[in-house]
Amino acid sequence: MSLYEHVFISRQDLSIPQAESLIDHFSKVLTDNGGKIVNHEYWGLKTMAYKINKNRKGHYVLLRTDSAPEAILEMERLMRLHEDVMRVMTIKVRSHEKGPSAVMISKARGEERVARKPRPEY
Repeated sequence: MSLYEHVFISRQDLSIPQAESLIDHFSKVLTDNGGKIVNHEYWGLKTMAYKINKNRKGHYVLLRTDSAPEAILEMERLMRLHEDVMRVMTIKVRSHEKGPSAVMISKARGEERVARKPRPEY
């Protein structure tokens, strides 16, 4: 079995539960083909650098998997056919990082900045 990381972008007009149901759907496809999901992260609705299929935003998801290449090919094939998935990127890695991804760390730091007390006005 090999270790992979997948990032996919789904359409902006999906609700958050619908976007998260895509995680469950593709996780089931992978496990049915002998793979397993190590971790998944929903990164949220983010603005893209350029339009894809007339969409300016998309729901970003990271999946960390441990699977055979055949299971990955089947999952990617179904992602390409699914109308709600706009882009998919799969990378083979030597090992999965422990803890949250860099995107989730920066997202947490951004929330800390918002939570700070505002400066007094003069």
